[in-house]
Amino acid sequence: MKTQVAIVGAGPSGLLLGQLLSRSGIANVIVERQSADYVLGRIRAGVLEQSTVDLLAQAGVNARLQAEGLPHDGVCLAFGGQLHHIDLFGLTGKRVVVYGQTELTRDLMEARSAAGLSTVYQAENVSVHGIDGRSPSLRYRQGGVEQVLQADFIAGCDGYHGVCRASLPAGAVTEYEKVYPFGWLGLLADVPPVHEELIYIHHQRGFALCSQRSRTRSRYYLQCALDDRVERWSDQAFFDELRLRLPEAVRHNLVSGPSLEKSIAPLRSFVAEPLRFGRLFLAGDAGHIVPPTGAKGLNLAASDVNFLWQGLVEHYQGASDAGIDHYSRRALARIWKAERFSWWLTSLMHNFPDSGSFAAQMQAAELDYLFSSTAAMTAMAENYVGLPTD
Repeated sequence: MKTQVAIVGAGPSGLLLGQLLSRSGIANVIVERQSADYVLGRIRAGVLEQSTVDLLAQAGVNARLQAEGLPHDGVCLAFGGQLHHIDLFGLTGKRVVVYGQTELTRDLMEARSAAGLSTVYQAENVSVHGIDGRSPSLRYRQGGVEQVLQADFIAGCDGYHGVCRASLPAGAVTEYEKVYPFGWLGLLADVPPVHEELIYIHHQRGFALCSQRSRTRSRYYLQCALDDRVERWSDQAFFDELRLRLPEAVRHNLVSGPSLEKSIAPLRSFVAEPLRFGRLFLAGDAGHIVPPTGAKGLNLAASDVNFLWQGLVEHYQGASDAGIDHYSRRALARIWKAERFSWWLTSLMHNFPDSGSFAAQMQAAELDYLFSSTAAMTAMAENYVGLPTD
């Protein structure tokens, strides 16, 4: 089997790249090791920058987003029991849109199916070959039969643990990583959000985040120890702890309910450089991870896809190879800025074990300055709504 672009991974980045390429007349096949149901079952964030919203419109998959997405003109930070509002739109002229990643993935899957485009699910033993030559290929097993997919290029959209980055020669990639000494215990429930905007909470008991997926579905998080276990937390225990960390102004709004999903995720910052090796490109979590504090993971994946899509279109139109040649540099310039913001916000809002009283006072001073300075709030707002994509 042959195609122009072989895409490894049917998550949002792989599906979005496939959709954009197909609409540009570039043939592609997506190969995914999990089932479609498994991919849809992964619970992820859903705060979209305007550039991501615009890209989804270009991909023709924004109808439900426009109808059901929740535009947010601001975000709240809580410190010392007080709620502080950051006016995103007033400070930047931009807003974010809350729309669950699961729903976005579903939209992309349905668009791909409706167009009759090829997606291989439950592909076993996927391997990458010939990426340093002119005829790279994927090999995999499906239904007990060995398959070979030849392509001009391979896009590795297969996540942090995927095969694409792991297939690169030793020394081809430099990896930068920071692992944080805590995790997030997350709970999803069909209850109305505690507040109309997201609330990031700094509290002596630990960080908390009040997020949402819709006006009737909430996503809440609690900072927890890395060795904590979901089994130790009943739904009631989770809501009781969240209530203790909430500022008094919104505490009475908290509605508890049975969890639809509950899990613990570790936090890390990670970047691989470069994002291209020969005919293989890395995009999304395959090339970088951010802690979820800054809501940048999905948006960075979308900006990677945008750069790669533009470069491949230029290549196939015969205009230039500059786009694919400079893909890694352009993507990494934005990635590192988002990494900085996510690291900063994570460092600012969480309690770090054994960090001492001086570090706690520095957090307090930083937050006090942030809430008292229009310039500081503008800088945060600019990063939160998304820096320019070029």
